Amino acid sequence: MTLRLRRSELSTPASSPKMMEKAMTSAADMVFLDLEDAVAPAQKEAARKNAVQALRELDWGKKIRAVRVNGADTHWAHDDVIEVVEGAGEFLDIIIVPKPKAPRDIWFFDTLLTQLETKLKLKKQIGLEALIEESAALARVEEIAACCPRLEALILGFGDLSASQGMRFGVATDPANRYPGDIWHHARVRMITACRANGLDAIDGPFGNYKDPEGYRRDATWAATLGAVGKWAIHPSQIELANDVFAPTAHEIENARKMSDAYQTAIKEGAGAAGSGGMLVDAVAVRIFENVLERARLTGRA
Repeated sequence: MTLRLRRSELSTPASSPKMMEKAMTSAADMVFLDLEDAVAPAQKEAARKNAVQALRELDWGKKIRAVRVNGADTHWAHDDVIEVVEGAGEFLDIIIVPKPKAPRDIWFFDTLLTQLETKLKLKKQIGLEALIEESAALARVEEIAACCPRLEALILGFGDLSASQGMRFGVATDPANRYPGDIWHHARVRMITACRANGLDAIDGPFGNYKDPEGYRRDATWAATLGAVGKWAIHPSQIELANDVFAPTAHEIENARKMSDAYQTAIKEGAGAAGSGGMLVDAVAVRIFENVLERARLTGRA
């Protein structure tokens, strides 16, 4: 799998050339041009052409360039992929798959992309990301995470998942009766674990209130603590928050270097573990510190 930096994934409607130009100048690691929920049915065909034009003509720099197509159960999905890949496949890094319920939905896009890549003689493979936003998908997230070599990341989609699960957010008017703790903890842990077990990136979904930066930072920090590597941004103001939360701090980097160095010294001396600062570092623990250093390299903080 291609190693990519996904701290912030900015949602941008492909129906708006102005917003796509603004997204191009942002600090987001990924910009995805949306053909699905952000685009009205009557505008979807025109939005495809806008996406192709933006991918071909705008200077995206080092950003990951992605398009979220419509789901496999819609009549738009097939033409979304064909028109975008035939029009701008060499400029496209990722297709985002919404609302899969089972591996078969991922295979549909994988097969179609394989056919197009062969037909167009594209030099690089286009990756997939998939949204876990249906109860059926969360119930089978381990299968979905393992189903396709083209799959690079899973994203937890809170809005559709809450509807699919039948959640009722307004039922508890008395604060004392509200759900205790993080209502998304189980879904986050399950998806992130499935990702880690299969070498995928885990991305936390959108935070709807873009005027609440502290709420966004809180949710991003919770997700990062559990092992997510990035979060969606539905507004440019959320990009800097995500980039900060999902990059290791100077203290984390310094500690990781110290622990990794201590372990390597112990190995050279014939020991299987080392002690540093009151902590035991063995082959299990050093993996955590190596992950920190890899993130530091990707973010330019190493």
